[in-house]
Amino acid sequence: MRHLALRHLPIRLAQLLCCLLLLACGAPQSMLAQAQAQVDPSFQLVNRSGQTIREIYVSPSEDRYWGHDWLESNVLPSGGRFPIRIGPDAGCLQDVRVVYADGRPEERRRQDTCALAEMVFGGGAPARPGPGQPPLAPPSASGNPSFNLVNHGGQVMREVYVSSVQENNWGADRLGAEVLPPGRHLAIRLPLNDCLNDVRIVWMDGRNEERRRVDTCALVNLVFR
Repeated sequence: MRHLALRHLPIRLAQLLCCLLLLACGAPQSMLAQAQAQVDPSFQLVNRSGQTIREIYVSPSEDRYWGHDWLESNVLPSGGRFPIRIGPDAGCLQDVRVVYADGRPEERRRQDTCALAEMVFGGGAPARPGPGQPPLAPPSASGNPSFNLVNHGGQVMREVYVSSVQENNWGADRLGAEVLPPGRHLAIRLPLNDCLNDVRIVWMDGRNEERRRVDTCALVNLVFR
């Protein structure tokens, strides 16, 4: 009987090693899944402004484009809420822009949306952090000159320049190595309260077009056709 037990010992050791190997492989996967579950940039956008929101844009802070209007053909009345569902691969730092029914835009920059459950516009409460999260910084003041430059022309834009009327040069090409195809928007992000700006674009065929002394604080979209 003793020899029989010894003969089965290597089999039992092999089975034990297999179990340990499976546990070792499974542990990191479960830890990774748990970590991914905690990184959720989705949130509820709440309208307590007293007027209707007609457009909502959300994009990663490093993205040049605002992307699509989340409301599409809908609106968000005061007192309503709208779920913003964002994939974990988009990251936690998001820029959020709403446009009210009167055309006034409002933006929140570099918001850690993984750390909040709600983002409130109006009502004196910019955001509600998630459980155990620290309070978020208040939103920026008014006088926001940022806007969307919209290409509704029939060809690609190859260069975009925007500078304050107080500057003596156009500065860097906002597109860099990229281009702006027809139908696309480019988010032009500018320092607060510097509202009068000059805008210059260069189409793919080399044709230049300029708009001088534009009050960009008073608009949401600047359209070139």
